[in-house]
Amino acid sequence: MISSEQEIPIKTLHLFPVLDELLIELLQSLTPAEWHAPTIAKLWNVKDIASHLLDGNLRTVSILRDHYFGEAPPNIHSYADLVAYLNQLNMTWTAATRRLSSALLIELLRATGIGFHQQLQKLDPFGTAVFAVSWAGHEQSANWFHIAREYTEKFIHQQQIREAVGKQALFTKELFYPFIDTIMYGLPHTYRHVAADEGCTVSIKILSAIGGEWQLVKTATSWQLTKEANGAPRASISLYPDIAWKLFSKGISPEQAYPQVEIAGDRQLGKVALQMVSVMA
Repeated sequence: MISSEQEIPIKTLHLFPVLDELLIELLQSLTPAEWHAPTIAKLWNVKDIASHLLDGNLRTVSILRDHYFGEAPPNIHSYADLVAYLNQLNMTWTAATRRLSSALLIELLRATGIGFHQQLQKLDPFGTAVFAVSWAGHEQSANWFHIAREYTEKFIHQQQIREAVGKQALFTKELFYPFIDTIMYGLPHTYRHVAADEGCTVSIKILSAIGGEWQLVKTATSWQLTKEANGAPRASISLYPDIAWKLFSKGISPEQAYPQVEIAGDRQLGKVALQMVSVMA
């Protein structure tokens, strides 16, 4: 539970039951054909993504409640090794659970979603998370950021299902803004090798009433993310939510997104932002 008077930078804990209820309503509305519709998650159809969400619930409860991490991973020497290991875990799970009915998947998602949320509620938001948010370049992360990362995972996968079956998107201020606010924490890591003068600023704006604007500022030693204006930016990037969520989760490539993104100022500096991937991929 919360043990500090500090302000949590991104509050997402209260949104998990909202997302879960929307997911259950969505899955209950699907036809047999829609359960097997292809998605932008490439190798996964709708049922596979629902199964993957179930896996996330079960693994979280196993780890946080029971302190059980499963089999020891093989030797992991790089980020690429870690991603390959996680991809293998994901694929073996979805392959096995193709034996389950869609009705049973819904029942299990409803039950385990409650347990998942209960475990997150027990975490000290400013304590050290079990897993660091690697896509932000962290070796250690606070629990509030780990929780926000989990929120982005649930948001992305539900949105992948919604896009595949043509259902209403999760594009409300309540649900989308915390998602994209978390995603932007990957920007400093994306620009870490980009040389620039101290004070150089890159602005990125997600257009529409549900978006916002973030500034990436070069300091003497690194790039820092802020929402405060910092003079005229050297590069400004603007894009809409329906492009942003797919681009930053590898649903589409930077080349596919580029014609739908507006970049003003230093275009080469701005294009670096399109390489941001705020998921384990």
